[in-house]
Amino acid sequence: MAETRDIQFRDVAGQAAEAAQALAPANDAGEVELQGEKMVLNMGPSHPATHGVLRIVLELDGEIITKAVPEVGYLHRGDEKIAENMTYTQFIPYTDRLDYLAPLANNVAYALAVEKLLGIDKELTPRCRFIRVICVELARISSHLLGVGCYAMDVGAMTVFLHTFTEREKIHNLCESLSGARFTTSYTRIGGLSRDMPPGWMEACRQFLKEVVVNIDETETLLTRNRIFVDRTQGVGVISREDAIDYGLSGPNLRGSGVEHDLRKAQPYLVYDQLDFEVPVGSTGDSYDRYLVRIEEMRQSVRIVHQCLDKMPGGPINVADGKVVLPPKDRVLTRMEELIHHFLNVTQGINVPPGQIYFGHENPKGELGFYINSRGGGTPYRLKIRSPSFVNLSILQRLLPGHMMSDTVAILGSFDFVMGECDR
Repeated sequence: MAETRDIQFRDVAGQAAEAAQALAPANDAGEVELQGEKMVLNMGPSHPATHGVLRIVLELDGEIITKAVPEVGYLHRGDEKIAENMTYTQFIPYTDRLDYLAPLANNVAYALAVEKLLGIDKELTPRCRFIRVICVELARISSHLLGVGCYAMDVGAMTVFLHTFTEREKIHNLCESLSGARFTTSYTRIGGLSRDMPPGWMEACRQFLKEVVVNIDETETLLTRNRIFVDRTQGVGVISREDAIDYGLSGPNLRGSGVEHDLRKAQPYLVYDQLDFEVPVGSTGDSYDRYLVRIEEMRQSVRIVHQCLDKMPGGPINVADGKVVLPPKDRVLTRMEELIHHFLNVTQGINVPPGQIYFGHENPKGELGFYINSRGGGTPYRLKIRSPSFVNLSILQRLLPGHMMSDTVAILGSFDFVMGECDR
């Protein structure tokens, strides 16, 4: 990505922000003190550029932001409390509604957390592991396609949004044939998957991979050296390596600041340790770098899915434990033991032993973590979700002061957050 940093367009917004910061640097509270009459402006919660119901209270001195206070909670649904009143399996559809742009990845993250608590994470079948990785990487491509498209539209490039949305629709077609649903998939199960891949699905997936790489190249042609896009993003919203770490950023927002941290490499799970892929990182930490990282991540995801399709093993997709996975229907209807297991799993839930675990998953937005505290039985005693969007937005109060008001749109778009998981 280094070759794209040689672009030297006139950055009017960035120059104004630098001038303001040079005249009055931000204090420890993230505020910039300028002379003049200040105005308080509400950005959101009903604003297309806030990507959901996010409210930011901006204090302005002319066009320069002197203080920014993000307010969340307008979409709060209490998912964590809902989970404590449901069986582990019943909560799976609710994970679809967290980062609703990558439901397949959310499903896998939650299932892996429960399986770790059950102690069966090492017993997953090889075929299940490979299919799950394909699901996660397709979700990553889908999320980044929409993220890049919306980001481009935020800064004035409507064509790119239509371009990327076309490819995302093909992923929804694959999701529909795989899980039966296009958007809220609920495909993963504790101990396996709800169903195997249908005939011809792998061939359709390979065809999509051939087409999406062309789309990614065309998207770069439209954006990467586009004068307007570069002027709006390069040098805007710079996050230093130290600040990115201190504020707990993760995913592309962390790697855009030059921190090579990816849970798929740092703490491999499923079959990522058997796959060959690279972790793209930025060099400057600005909005432009965060865009470049997502572009390259899509190419790496295509590379991962190709390897999974080539190495796809046969065999079952679920663990051979009737107390965890629902027994086959024909056995439930003909054998007493399977009928009992089916009845207990549906009515009381999977009997999870007492204990507590945390599992972090490399989601498209960053580290999606589930902390589960069990006192035994079929429902969790406590469940806490570490949503990457919520943590990533915590740096806005420090990042926005000193920038132009128009830069807020470019900075928010570069974060690619989803308020569904932020408020959870």
